[in-house]
Amino acid sequence: MKKIELEIAQISHSIAHTNSFALLLVEKKGVRRLPIVIGGFEAQAIAIGMEKVPQSRPQTHDLFKSIFDQFSLNMVEIIINNLAEGVFFAKLVCESNGNRVEIDSRTSDAIALAVRFEVPIYTYDFIMDQAGIILEGNVNADADKVADDVEEETDKAASNVDYAKLSPKELQELMQKAIDGEDYEKAARIRDELNKRK
Repeated sequence: MKKIELEIAQISHSIAHTNSFALLLVEKKGVRRLPIVIGGFEAQAIAIGMEKVPQSRPQTHDLFKSIFDQFSLNMVEIIINNLAEGVFFAKLVCESNGNRVEIDSRTSDAIALAVRFEVPIYTYDFIMDQAGIILEGNVNADADKVADDVEEETDKAASNVDYAKLSPKELQELMQKAIDGEDYEKAARIRDELNKRK
């Protein structure tokens, strides 16, 4: 799979959805943008890292960076490596004593760490083919619309899943992903399906 390097174009507040933001990533060598809807806390964590805003006490992502630094762990890059049911998945690629390790992460957390470690952000071509868009004209003017469109598509994808066709193991994995992504409504629907089978 071909890796594509991305950079953060902007974070824009969604007027239509409270506490939703559109994180726009742009290809370094291309015109496509990858919009990802994130929550308010996640947007704040990324913005603080980008702007290097001094904090009186360490935030969670700053704490991770301090731990990495203290134990001589090196973050090499982050990769947005999958897209399923409108949810992006990422991994942290790290090195320690010459060993390379990949750690599963929420995409927003991975990006918040990437800006603090100043490491590149990558995705794969199939993700850009599925979710990448080309914005014409003023990116800032279109960002709110992008956030709303992406959130609407994500909601549609989530509501179209037929949980009855999935195995208990698949349902457990989906429920854990929903909980990790703080989508408690989806987690409750999956829990209800699991309870029906008992």
